Amino acid sequence: MQNKRKIIALAIALLSVDAAHAKTVMIVGDSISAAYGMRPEQGWVHLLQQRLNQQYPKQHKVVNASVSGETTSGALARLPKLLTTHKPDIVVLELGGNDGLRGQPPQNIQKNLNQLVQKSQQAKAKVIILGMKIPPNYGKAYTQAFENNYKVVSQNYKVPLMPFFLEGVAGNKSLMQHDLIHPNVKAQPVLLKNAYPYIQKAL
Repeated sequence: MQNKRKIIALAIALLSVDAAHAKTVMIVGDSISAAYGMRPEQGWVHLLQQRLNQQYPKQHKVVNASVSGETTSGALARLPKLLTTHKPDIVVLELGGNDGLRGQPPQNIQKNLNQLVQKSQQAKAKVIILGMKIPPNYGKAYTQAFENNYKVVSQNYKVPLMPFFLEGVAGNKSLMQHDLIHPNVKAQPVLLKNAYPYIQKAL
């Protein structure tokens, strides 16, 4: 009888360990992560869930909280409810591109990114930032200030930063949709390859 109790206790302990290691990864992004122009299951976020399922069966859940056209201010307004609802262990921020394309002041973008990181960290989530760049026709001063935002926020809050999420995709017509702004289906494995080392390290 005592042995049986020990076995049951051990089984419960093992289940608790599995639950402790299970992580919810929440992607808060714009059209690039919302699989704009394709089926959701073709997007890099869905591919991320598949990769995690393969490497860590039944251990990790990916929540895609990305919205096409999203800005840093829009995401900031949505974030508190997302954090409460999904209780993520890891928050991946893929934002800022739409702010930049609309010519929003860099200091406003940085302020919003600061608050997005702060609120996520206050909710006990690890944060990863996927940085963006904007076309050079916005002028050197603006594009540099825009890109510098990500570095400053990353350093201030000691969070990992991938400097340019579209590395290896932007500028390659074969990997872009006809608008030359949004990555196509063929680009999605490249985006996953870019983001995955950062996400895996945070697990």
